Amino acid sequence: MPRPRLTSAFRLGAAAAAALLLAGLAPAASAAAAPAAPVPRLDWQPCASDFECARAAVPTDYRDPAGRTVELAVIRHPATDRAHRIGSLFFNPGGPGVPGTQALPAVYGMFPEQVRERFDIVSFDPRGIGESTTLGCFPGTEAEQQLLAGLPAGYPVGAAQESAWSATYARFGRQCADTDRTGLLAHLSTADTARDLDLLRAAVGDRRLSYLGTSYGSYLGTTYANLFPDRVRALVLDSAPDPVAWSTGRGPGQRALPPFLRTGGDLAATRTLDAFLDQCGDAGPAACAFAADGGPAATRAKFDELIDRLGRTPVTLGTAPQTVTFDQASAVSTLLPRLYTAAPLPGVPGFGWPALGGLLQQLWTAAPDASAPLPTGGALRQAQTLGALCADTANPPASSHPAAAALARDRAGATGPYWVWQTQRCTGWPAEAARDRYTGPWDRPTSAPILVVGLTGDPAWPYEGSRTLADTLARGRLLTVDGYGHTALGNPSACAWRYEERYLVSGALPPAGTVCEPDRRPF
Repeated sequence: MPRPRLTSAFRLGAAAAAALLLAGLAPAASAAAAPAAPVPRLDWQPCASDFECARAAVPTDYRDPAGRTVELAVIRHPATDRAHRIGSLFFNPGGPGVPGTQALPAVYGMFPEQVRERFDIVSFDPRGIGESTTLGCFPGTEAEQQLLAGLPAGYPVGAAQESAWSATYARFGRQCADTDRTGLLAHLSTADTARDLDLLRAAVGDRRLSYLGTSYGSYLGTTYANLFPDRVRALVLDSAPDPVAWSTGRGPGQRALPPFLRTGGDLAATRTLDAFLDQCGDAGPAACAFAADGGPAATRAKFDELIDRLGRTPVTLGTAPQTVTFDQASAVSTLLPRLYTAAPLPGVPGFGWPALGGLLQQLWTAAPDASAPLPTGGALRQAQTLGALCADTANPPASSHPAAAALARDRAGATGPYWVWQTQRCTGWPAEAARDRYTGPWDRPTSAPILVVGLTGDPAWPYEGSRTLADTLARGRLLTVDGYGHTALGNPSACAWRYEERYLVSGALPPAGTVCEPDRRPF
């Protein structure tokens, strides 16, 4: 019987949510035939400490640039050395669904000093996200939770839960379609966001784009580069998917799989989990609370037993009224973000593999509680994630997902099905949302080379995806970080940042085959 494994979605910096991805619109040639959209005017005003904020009006539908508009919330930190300012560096933190207006202040201090000196660092909430124009599927989060209340937390297990999951998300999609008064539902793809990014580039006065995208943000950068290949100045794509596998799949066999199985996210998480358990076991209980006597093998066996126990009887952590009940599926969705940051981040409690070991040990020592109600309900404001997720990816029919979940369990353990059911939500999403999807080509010659950064032990977008992207891009160069975690930004490497800084400032690429080490190891 295959051994259980763990997986989940990215949380960036001091707080943010993320689970990754995406694709775009029609080929750039058709976009070029459309009338030009007006460049928005940005009226910058002080907002967060040392930051400035503005709002930008952009077309809802780029085929009708003079029609309805949506508003984007934009934020920037001005370059600290105004005399040597190069321009603006746009930053997308990933998701889809992470608001840039929240993420940039949280991670600004992680950018290299010379980047902060030479660039205004700019981010924004993509259309449908955060403080930008959103769908408004529900009058409030309470109404959304009423619809999702009966769902199992994490992912469904068994025919009854799977049926309820599919039916509920079909109702969710109909609710969003029925309440869409702006026409935004059909224009939430990554290509729409890439077009917004190009207008913001023009609005800040830059002739070509300088950009850093992490996780899903790397897919946004890939889409931009192929829609606007002559407007690339310097793009850093940190932890990227294979764009063909993600958007459509390579060949009939891969196209029959859900997107995260096409990109191998479940397998990447399994490899990273193995590494965590082995290193935890080697480190011992003083450094990793979950370590078992007997080292890595005993720690793996302990984890297997924990996952099996949670599949039979839930446990409850905390003291009333602040208690949380975990079964196997909810434990997966709660625990797995901690694989994404391997070494602890200074000033960011709860991140890093030692924290994961501590949480696993809490679950191990908690008494089984058969009388506790199983956790139910979904994450808040899911339409903000589903808009881009479902617009960009080709998904197999709903009826195929139980078999895909069984495949994921066979090849990645008990936690593999998590990734299947995240995009199964898209099978009930309104079909018109895919109108602007971009599916390639992904190798259009760009005006400057593009730097792709990949971690060998990435548990979400596997390293193979970054390597494939660098090979696919017409002018791609891969920078490898030999370490664990999702994104080099979230798992700092001074070596990698030196190469990224040099590239962003001067355009100089690292030598082919360059490999960097992370600054710190997990234990």
